[in-house]
Amino acid sequence: MSEKGSADTAKRKKQHISISDYFSKRKKVSLEGSTVNNKEHKESFSTENMSAFEESEAEKILSMILVDADKEVIEISGLQHLNAKVDIPNYFNRMPCCSRPLPHLKPSDNHSILFDVHSLGNKAPQPYPEYYKDYWDKTHVRMPCSDENLYPTSDKKIQKRWDLIEEALLKGFQTSKDLEDAVLKYNHHYKNKWNFEAWHSYCNIYLDDRGRDYLFKKLLPSMVRLALQLPNIVTQSPKLLQKGRNQSLTFSQKQISCLLANAFFCTYPRRNSLKTSDCFGYPDINFSKLFRGVKDVVNCVKTEKLKAILNYFGCVIDEVKCGTVTYTRKILSPTDEPDWKECNSLFTDIHVSSIGNIEDNADGLTQIDFANRMIGGGVVGEGCVQEEIRFLICPELILARLFTEKLEPNESLLITGIERFSTYSGYAQTFKYRGRFNDLTPVDRWGRRYSQVLAIDAHVFHCYSDQFKKSSLKRELNKAFCGFLEKDIQKNELPAIATGNWGCGAFGGDIYLKALLQLMAASNAGRNIVYFTFGDEKFANELTEIHKFIQENSLTVGNLWNMLLRYKQDLKDSHIQLYPYIKDFFKGVSKNISSIEVSFSGEEDNLEMRGIPCEIPDDMESNSPEYAAETP
Repeated sequence: MSEKGSADTAKRKKQHISISDYFSKRKKVSLEGSTVNNKEHKESFSTENMSAFEESEAEKILSMILVDADKEVIEISGLQHLNAKVDIPNYFNRMPCCSRPLPHLKPSDNHSILFDVHSLGNKAPQPYPEYYKDYWDKTHVRMPCSDENLYPTSDKKIQKRWDLIEEALLKGFQTSKDLEDAVLKYNHHYKNKWNFEAWHSYCNIYLDDRGRDYLFKKLLPSMVRLALQLPNIVTQSPKLLQKGRNQSLTFSQKQISCLLANAFFCTYPRRNSLKTSDCFGYPDINFSKLFRGVKDVVNCVKTEKLKAILNYFGCVIDEVKCGTVTYTRKILSPTDEPDWKECNSLFTDIHVSSIGNIEDNADGLTQIDFANRMIGGGVVGEGCVQEEIRFLICPELILARLFTEKLEPNESLLITGIERFSTYSGYAQTFKYRGRFNDLTPVDRWGRRYSQVLAIDAHVFHCYSDQFKKSSLKRELNKAFCGFLEKDIQKNELPAIATGNWGCGAFGGDIYLKALLQLMAASNAGRNIVYFTFGDEKFANELTEIHKFIQENSLTVGNLWNMLLRYKQDLKDSHIQLYPYIKDFFKGVSKNISSIEVSFSGEEDNLEMRGIPCEIPDDMESNSPEYAAETP
């Protein structure tokens, strides 16, 4: 599991709950403590008569019961982070106070803007250009509404796929099966590959009659109207954020909601894993895997995911959003790559907290997404750890999957301006949607909220000692530095970094090492760090203490680099804890650290050869959802 998921995993009982299992557990508990509000159902559904129900009747009654009422079924975490008070030092830079004035927004060679910049204001910006302009090539998103998007129908004729999409979606939905039939009408090649059992369970088992009425009579029809306005709302094919290029895309929130509505209805073409496909190196964007499940089985995690995502659509339909969001692919060029051995930067400050978390307690800071190099990881599939949860409560992040090619070792992705729509509790299998979130973050001159999410993908290590190799240290340092560095902005205008146990848990990273690497990268970029240990008070104290030791002894980033190289050599003989090693090493060598010669015995294998897949096979997906690449 990831950084805070191991404890939750030890407590959890099941991920999937069959109807029969659910009833057998319910026999053991009194319904007096359940969250069912309907008295009539409470009386009829008693422990004496529940076993007599046929399964079809059981599903109807089960729709009145929230799965989280039974702690034997799923363990729920509290909302402690929302109420936590994290005392970040006042001198740490925060947006908007530290932010420099923005110039007028205008497009450039490396910044595409999909709306009329002169229409920014209290209404949703108008799309640009006025009329739809299509690009059907390898450098742009292939849009569902393109005239080039042709599709063979069941009678072997060729038809514009958009016509099929309109016809299928405009029929409306009375049942969950209607949505399945509609989606498969313009995806009939996947008829025997896709299933919608998680969707059916959500609609027919989880929702009560009132919830189903809202979903089928109001929400889904509104989402269909939003999706089918695509050629009028997004009037050009967005560019792809391809590897090796510094490039930005800015959308209006209305455009994002329209594009995501199309993702929900699985309208995007050519999103598959064939190596010959244009989109082979891109994440999946269609929501088909979110709908996938096992017949007559309630998938608790996917139910909560659907609740969060449908809450987002409810929000943007109830109130048209007027803001904007920018997605920026950042490249660390060879000329900007530090020589870590010679780096003379002193360490910046760190505030370590064992309470709170990044998304709830770091307003105005650059917040780290512990990313998959396929951005978003398993958010529309099985995964539900740090990255996926962030994308679920801020679904505008999911749009990055539409156009962001997998990240290379010297690349990161910065998303500026996203809005948060949901509250939650739990982690991994205990994740629970807890209701709407009212995001009051102020906006900048371009209409973007003062919020930044920085996606940096850690390497995965199956062998503990591999992460201490020179190539591994360099890779992780450069990855973090790529994200933290802002060459064109003064350091006093940059917000502090909010992070935590990046690259740990299932990624195999050592929390002590990863914390130091992030601190080294941030120090070289001139930025302070707020570090959340997710309840680990012992580690919080140890990190605070080693940072104090480093600053009191005026160690440089280069000094620590050399210590880490030496630590790898000494690690062969016996396991020595890293932080005590640094103190002992300094006391023995004192100020001559920079002159240490570290020898290597040819063990520095190429990192990409040794180390470690950024994608894993489908059959391992449930074991490591946080870094599984979900590409259909």
